[in-house]
Amino acid sequence: MSLVEPRYQDYSCSQNAPLNCEQLKLTAEQFPKAKFCLECGFPAILPEKAEIKGSRGTYQVTKFLGSRGMGRLYLGIKIDDSQPVVIKEYLLPSRSFNTEEASQRQETFVRVAGVSSVDGKNQDFRLITPYEAIADRQGDRCYTITIGNLEASQTLSQYLREKAAMKGEQVREVLSQALQTLQFLHSQKFRLPSGQVRQDLIHGHISLDSLLIVQNNPQSSTIYLCDLAVWERLFEPPLAQSSISSVPLDLNDLGRVAFYLWVGRAVNSSSQPLDPRDTQQWPSSDPELKQFIYRLIGLETPFESAEEARQALLQLKKEKQADSAATIVNTEQKEKGFRIPLILLGLLVLSLLCGGIWYILSKYLPKVNEESSEFDQLVRTFTDVNGVPSGNFTYTGEKQGTWSNILTFRLSSNKNLQDLLTKPNEQITAEFNYHPVSSPDITKGSEPIKSLLKGNQLKENQSTDFTMTSLEDQVTGDLDKRKIAYDGLLVFVPFSKKDQNLPKALHGQISLEQLSQIYTGQVTYWDENKLGGPHILIKPLAPTEPEAEIQFQKIVLHNDEQKIAEYKKTVYPPQSTEETQQQIVTQFDEEKVGIISYGILSKTWNQCAGYPLAISNDEKSAASQALFRLNNQPINPSDNICDKRNRLDVGTFVNGLYPLGYPLFVIYRKDNSTKPAGYKFAEILKTRQGQCLLSKAGLVPLQYIPDNYLNSNDCESVPQP
Repeated sequence: MSLVEPRYQDYSCSQNAPLNCEQLKLTAEQFPKAKFCLECGFPAILPEKAEIKGSRGTYQVTKFLGSRGMGRLYLGIKIDDSQPVVIKEYLLPSRSFNTEEASQRQETFVRVAGVSSVDGKNQDFRLITPYEAIADRQGDRCYTITIGNLEASQTLSQYLREKAAMKGEQVREVLSQALQTLQFLHSQKFRLPSGQVRQDLIHGHISLDSLLIVQNNPQSSTIYLCDLAVWERLFEPPLAQSSISSVPLDLNDLGRVAFYLWVGRAVNSSSQPLDPRDTQQWPSSDPELKQFIYRLIGLETPFESAEEARQALLQLKKEKQADSAATIVNTEQKEKGFRIPLILLGLLVLSLLCGGIWYILSKYLPKVNEESSEFDQLVRTFTDVNGVPSGNFTYTGEKQGTWSNILTFRLSSNKNLQDLLTKPNEQITAEFNYHPVSSPDITKGSEPIKSLLKGNQLKENQSTDFTMTSLEDQVTGDLDKRKIAYDGLLVFVPFSKKDQNLPKALHGQISLEQLSQIYTGQVTYWDENKLGGPHILIKPLAPTEPEAEIQFQKIVLHNDEQKIAEYKKTVYPPQSTEETQQQIVTQFDEEKVGIISYGILSKTWNQCAGYPLAISNDEKSAASQALFRLNNQPINPSDNICDKRNRLDVGTFVNGLYPLGYPLFVIYRKDNSTKPAGYKFAEILKTRQGQCLLSKAGLVPLQYIPDNYLNSNDCESVPQP
């Protein structure tokens, strides 16, 4: 849920609002025909009387209204019949999107921007969708057109600024209408402009800005939803982070909207989103509404669907009834000493039991949502990537690093991934040759990144064209980057099948603070510092991958020089993860020594000598597990993880829930005079075929991959010309 205007990092807007800043408006006033903002160079506002031609008509701009979400709004008319329209303009500015990116997003936009019910019924569920979607193929813009002025209505964000907080009964009405619209979205079949039929559409972009309010009279308002993520997110700059759309997230975001409306503001004094877990922020007038919003947000037992949430909302007592009931209960408690009829107690126990069962099922059973459709929108195979340049290109990475290990993954054809990626497209004479290098001291700089910056030759007459790295902090302004997957660290302890089970004793988890204390020598036995283990020695080990070590020092030790010095004194000499896995169970069972180590995902996720612990930021916060069972449940110490029925959870990494997760990038020089080898290699890896292969090799893909595709061998072959 976005509370701030999208930022285009390549444009130095003084207000961090290039879609609608004062300098942009000033440019339009002084130079009506200007193409760019005079301050930062961002695309200028459309002038009045500008015409936009579409397949269903030609439209003329009459007035600039401002920005909303990822675009700008204008009033206009449909020229042939003078109908009023609202035009939403989306930007693909050249510094943020290259030509290929812009073209692909424009093509997708006209296929998905707009939905209609498959049954053909013109039911009004208060969902604003475009009359027409237009892509300016000669420029950097796209447009949606809606008939009438409804889309220019006040947003809930504007309402908050003008009228402050809503009363509890008003918040209830907003929730009721919005949940009814979501119920319609989540349960119907829709047809996109391309003709594709989609089941159970997700909004994915709910915020104070994507809900519009129309005041019918002083006592009545109508709430409309707009700006669906399926087209809105196409215009997020490539480096922007987006969560995966899902029914639970739609409900969570709506809950936060309700919280902000009731409190009367969305940010705190530091301009950070207001935290609903801060109990001091909540009004005290309607405890039933508060409990309901808690469930919507997911702070308590979440709702399974919008329909269930709406039915629960309708059953809530009115605000005055809730107050009266509370008064009666308090009086009876004083008079009768908290006597509760047995039948009510029985009903309470039964409801708690049913709620607990439902919570387990709703949390862990697979959910049908929009994730697979995001995968379907990816380019299909390596050979479908356009514009791959011809030539022999050389790229690099750490010699003992993630990418070097990923390339050794064996395919079913008995070739490895490096063989496939060296020449991924048989129709084009392009070869990508990998030559890893070692960093003498990676804390002082990554040698693969340095070789790219300096143009070092890795082989005769061939300089570095691009680099694979997870060290985002070392990517300077001279370089560009493309995220292609997620990597991370798993912390593991002995997975012994004997009675003394260390993962069980630790409850399957550990905090970053406890890790810091272990790896700096402050804690030396497993029964210290509330760890909960037996009184045996802790033996902390470190892997040989330099990227893994520097990520551990950054995330766990916070790059504290004193802690890093203690870390180097405490850990045994680094040894390979494979060697640690061979020793870990034997040393625990026979020598009563409890090894703890960490390693990159591709070396630790698909083995069972070491049990990967869930990680929490501190002892008070919930721990997050990276490894899930095939039934969608996070692993626990009672599972037989040796049965290979495990997977890395995509949502945990994409949503930033796993503390030891981080992105993996392709980085290359910002130099338009050279062939775009690095950029195109990233595009190859971001195809369905590429994401599937990276997932099989032990990385986390950028989006959910359907099981039927992941379990097939379709992604391992290169289509022949």
